[in-house]
Amino acid sequence: MTNITLSIDDEVYKKMKKHSEVTWSEFVRKMIKKRVEELESLEKDKNKESILTMLASEKVLKKDWDNELDERWNNV
Repeated sequence: MTNITLSIDDEVYKKMKKHSEVTWSEFVRKMIKKRVEELESLEKDKNKESILTMLASEKVLKKDWDNELDERWNNV
């Protein structure tokens, strides 16, 4: 398995620390995998540019960042 490094705001990190019940690396791993699978399926679509733009929008990303084990993500 490959490791990556990402940066987050200090304030977000403090909030994450309050929720130690969440395995953050697993959460991010699943979200990245989900997004890659969505993008791969869209590559077959001839209207992919407009769809990719839509997928990358902040509103769509917020909606998709949903952890079934932690419904509090619906209010992010």
